[in-house]
Amino acid sequence: MPNDSRVLPIVTPEPAKRELFHDPVAAVDRLTALYDLSTNFLLDNFMATLKGGRPVARYRAFYPELRLTTTRHSVTDSRLAFGHVALPGSYSTSITRPDLFRDYLIEQIGLLIKNHGGPVAVEFSDTPMPVHFAVAMKSDLNVPQEGVLDYSLRDVFDVPDLATTNDDIVNGTATTYPDGSHPLAPFTAQRIDYSLARLSHYTATLPEHFQNFVLFTNYQFYVDEFEAFARKALADPDSGYTAFVAPGNQVLERPEDLIATGAKTPQMPAYHLKRADRGGITLVNIGVGPSNAKTATDHIAVLRPHSWLMVGHCAGLRNSQQLGDFVLAHAYLREDHVLDDDLPVWVPIPPLAEVQVALQEAVAEVTKLEGYELKRIMRTGTVATIDNRNWELRDNSGPVQRLSQSRAVALDMESATIAANGFRFRVPYGTLLCVSDKPLHGELKLPGMATEFYRTQVSNHLMIGIRAMEKLREMPLDRIHSRKLRSFNETAFL
Repeated sequence: MPNDSRVLPIVTPEPAKRELFHDPVAAVDRLTALYDLSTNFLLDNFMATLKGGRPVARYRAFYPELRLTTTRHSVTDSRLAFGHVALPGSYSTSITRPDLFRDYLIEQIGLLIKNHGGPVAVEFSDTPMPVHFAVAMKSDLNVPQEGVLDYSLRDVFDVPDLATTNDDIVNGTATTYPDGSHPLAPFTAQRIDYSLARLSHYTATLPEHFQNFVLFTNYQFYVDEFEAFARKALADPDSGYTAFVAPGNQVLERPEDLIATGAKTPQMPAYHLKRADRGGITLVNIGVGPSNAKTATDHIAVLRPHSWLMVGHCAGLRNSQQLGDFVLAHAYLREDHVLDDDLPVWVPIPPLAEVQVALQEAVAEVTKLEGYELKRIMRTGTVATIDNRNWELRDNSGPVQRLSQSRAVALDMESATIAANGFRFRVPYGTLLCVSDKPLHGELKLPGMATEFYRTQVSNHLMIGIRAMEKLREMPLDRIHSRKLRSFNETAFL
């Protein structure tokens, strides 16, 4: 505090003893109780400090922790990609928002108990909970900016520590915690809380609304089509969809409900067609560019979706392509550069068979074409992603030569970023693009260029993405989450 050199005493909630659980539901209930204890403690003291002037103590609470300790090498089904640890030892993770992640935690903890035959331990971690993230639970509260109060908030509460909020676990550069335990989950509690806050900011919807199957697009038309599809689904009592959520957390439960307009559009608006089991579909309009693609996937990844797909526009690079043709990516040329520090360009981004088959079958169903006839409107090949929107203006001996050498059939600014981040975060990914221009052949994206075929194909495109997601939803989790996405020493949690 200004002009005050006193060291404030630290006040914490009552300590809680470690408890062992053989029941995943009971374990999650205990995690929830500890989490609520910490957040309520911080909220109560935060409100008190706002009303009572300079505080006389420093208030600190901690995230709950989940820990598994095993002394034996596990003998598990070799087909399983998650749900177990490979080596004896102690494995731990801090936990946040057990209310939001309840089903996920019950599933993952249940697999640990089943596959290792022993209990999990629940207690407080030694990771302080930033007051910002506790306050985020209350939408009607805001943390004052530094300088508004007559004391420094940092002297009274813990604030986010970006030095420890990172992707070291998923990037494979952090394999051991200071206490000697190994990561049990791909993200720490602070990393998750950071992304949950960013998601609300960028998409203008709460994390609670996000579904397990996510579509990304770079064109507003798909949003309009998605809303139209959602209204039809809500009108069908057998569709399984229960609500449609628009930016501003506007929840529509009937097809005739209206969406309020006039509010400022967020950077990457999200729309959610919900199911009771979170098995619905989220559509995010990420706009143009690899930076937005990385930002969106960086934060959505903490929700552990079962798949994400890119359905957007691209430049067709082959003379044989027409506007409106589809491109199913089976390889990626990465010239987006936004992930170079996290995932080196020499790392291959493999196609995932389950996703590829779902997309191809969806194209056939929607277009009513099969076999050789399907090749008339769809190419399978390499998609190049670049960070220069006006790449055509560069010396053609550079980019054009690389595109030719890579055998690329299409170019955009988002797909390889989304696929690469899916690989990095162990989220199954795929890409189906629609050709909107052919710059190498003089067919630029200009008003009046669209043909009737193109307009029809764009309408079909979103339906193909939706149908592919519905096919993936019908698959068992251990089929969707491929072992190709898992490293040598992988976290047990999905």
